Amino acid sequence: MGDSHTGDRRMGDGWTAVPGAAERARSVLAASWSCAVTADGGREEFVGAHTVDEDGRVHLYVPEDSSLLTAAICAPRGEPSAVLEFADVAPVPVRHRVRGRLWLAGWFVPEDDHLVLHPTRVVLKQPTGAVVVALDEFAEARPDPLATAEAQLLTHLADAHPDAVERLTRLVRHDSLHGAVRVQPLAVDRHGLTLRIERARAHGDVRLPFHAPADDVGQLTERMHVLLTRASTASCPRALQRQRTDGDG
Repeated sequence: MGDSHTGDRRMGDGWTAVPGAAERARSVLAASWSCAVTADGGREEFVGAHTVDEDGRVHLYVPEDSSLLTAAICAPRGEPSAVLEFADVAPVPVRHRVRGRLWLAGWFVPEDDHLVLHPTRVVLKQPTGAVVVALDEFAEARPDPLATAEAQLLTHLADAHPDAVERLTRLVRHDSLHGAVRVQPLAVDRHGLTLRIERARAHGDVRLPFHAPADDVGQLTERMHVLLTRASTASCPRALQRQRTDGDG
C-alpha cells in the first residue's frame, strides 16, 4: 500500500485507519497559511502568499524586489535551488504546538506574476519520524476533507465544549491519564480525533478513532456524537478524579 492511501495502525485493543504520509503532507500544505523559503543562501518568510494546485504544486506570489525572484530567474533550470518549509501548528494552545513540518525541495519557474515550484523531493516530519514521500504519490494524493476546517473545529471544541473534552477522556485507558494535569484536542481528521494529555513534565497523545470516516463537517458532527455517547456510558477515569481532588486541574 502506498503512502497516498490510508494506513492501518494498531491503537489500544483494535485497528484504526490513519492518514498516509502523502495525504498528511497534502493536508499540511492545504491548511498552512505561511511558509519559509530558502534559496541562494537566503531565507524569507511569506504569509498568505501562496496557493496550491490539484497536483500539489505551490504557486508563490512574491514582491518584485524580493531576492527570491532574482534567484529563481537566475537559477539553472531543472536543478534543485529552493526549499519551502511549512509548519503544522496545533490550533489549540498546547505544549510543543508544532505537530510536524513539511519540506518541498525543487526549483522555481516564473509564471505570469508569480513563481511555481517544481518539486524534486518531499519530506514530512512527524513525531514518529521523517519520511520521504514519493513525488507521484504526493501529486495524486488529496488533502484530508477536514484539513482546512480543522482549526475552527478544534478551537470551538476546546473553548465552547471543555465538558465534552473531559467526557471523551473516559475513552482513554486509565494508565494513559496517570498524572494528567490538562487534556486538549490536538488534531482531527476524517478517521479520528487526537487528544494531547499533558502532565507536569511530559505529555502524550491518544487517538480516538471514529466508527466510520467523516468526509465533511456534517458527518464529523455525527462521528463526534457517537464518541460522546460511548464516553457517557464509560466510567470516569480515576486519574482525572485524583486530579480534581488534589486541585491540579
